[in-house]
Amino acid sequence: MNSFNSALGKNITFVRPAYFIISGFSGIPNTKYYYVFLGFVYIVSLLGNTVVMAVIYLDPNLRTPKYVAVFNLAFVDLLGSSALVPKLLDIFLFNHPYISYNDCLTFLFFCYTLLTMQVFNLVALSYDRLIAIMHPLHYQVKMTHRFMLSLIAFFWVFAITPVIIAVGLLTRLSICRSVVINSYFCDHGQIYKLACNDYTPSYVLAMLLIALFFVFPLLFIVLSYLCIGYALSKVATAQERYKAFRTCTAHLSLVAIYFIPLVTTFTAGARIHPNARIINLSLSSVFPPMLNPIIYVLQTQEIKVSVKQLFKVRKES
Repeated sequence: MNSFNSALGKNITFVRPAYFIISGFSGIPNTKYYYVFLGFVYIVSLLGNTVVMAVIYLDPNLRTPKYVAVFNLAFVDLLGSSALVPKLLDIFLFNHPYISYNDCLTFLFFCYTLLTMQVFNLVALSYDRLIAIMHPLHYQVKMTHRFMLSLIAFFWVFAITPVIIAVGLLTRLSICRSVVINSYFCDHGQIYKLACNDYTPSYVLAMLLIALFFVFPLLFIVLSYLCIGYALSKVATAQERYKAFRTCTAHLSLVAIYFIPLVTTFTAGARIHPNARIINLSLSSVFPPMLNPIIYVLQTQEIKVSVKQLFKVRKES
């Protein structure tokens, strides 16, 4: 590869194919049923996240730092589903596997940015629960609207910047091994492996992004709940412990839904069939945006009360 790069010299011309072929589900039988299921998931995601955003916006009682993060999570889930699922249906259900080079990189940028923001929103909600339980008397001082908005803005910048760098590095690769991407979307790892020049920078950045966007957030969330568990063990009565822990159940459910399929798939490694890997990863991308609003409506008392009040007001009017 090094000799290939040196032979090109300074006036290097990168080979950029006119299109890629996304072949993720092509070898899986009876996938039309799965596409219908994806369409159902997308509709539920749109309706559920729109309802959560509307409820938080319309109810002044929900304009707290915690629900600023919940609103942003619903917004990210709405965008993430809209960026991924319609394109999946277009590619596989309507048999349009070809995607232009520029469109593929744009698709990659939005998918990775929004999936990353889902993780960072879980981190923000984890920090909110940590402060609420470990420092309840100082919660109003430490968790302000300004702090939560600043934290979310920082996460947006922190999510977008490395993904832009990753896309920029891909444009420096000569894609000449193949144009077939064996994934369900324009996967970063699948693209740089198609290059015939040195893709070491893209590989190193990919490992760094896994640590920054997956490993470290998961470690922070786990450590947060270990601290929360320790703090609750000091609470006098079981009823008080249960009441405090109940405020965390919705967030814990979101963490489990997002991380368990990914951890299971990645730890299985080569032992899992490629088709099963693609199905698992695609489900981990589309399921959380559908289930997040359902969990928050069913498990969060404030949102349930707000929804009932809004329907009551509408009925009376």
